[in-house]
Amino acid sequence: MTIDQWWPRLSAETREQLAANNGDIVPAALKAEIEEVGGPAASDPWWEEQDGSDGRCMPDEAVDWIEAWANGE
Repeated sequence: MTIDQWWPRLSAETREQLAANNGDIVPAALKAEIEEVGGPAASDPWWEEQDGSDGRCMPDEAVDWIEAWANGE
């Protein structure tokens, strides 16, 4: 399932958190909600490691998609 399919299923609060922190490490609780609504599992290789951290973030394509959503595009 692609981001445009599972994004609307997230809670409004989660969407706002992801938009406000776009490109940052995604907390485990938000990854769990993403998985629950049909997005990639926390262990899925879709998630990318961020240099110098133990966390994982969304790939560039998803970051760009969220930025466009946040800008009303």
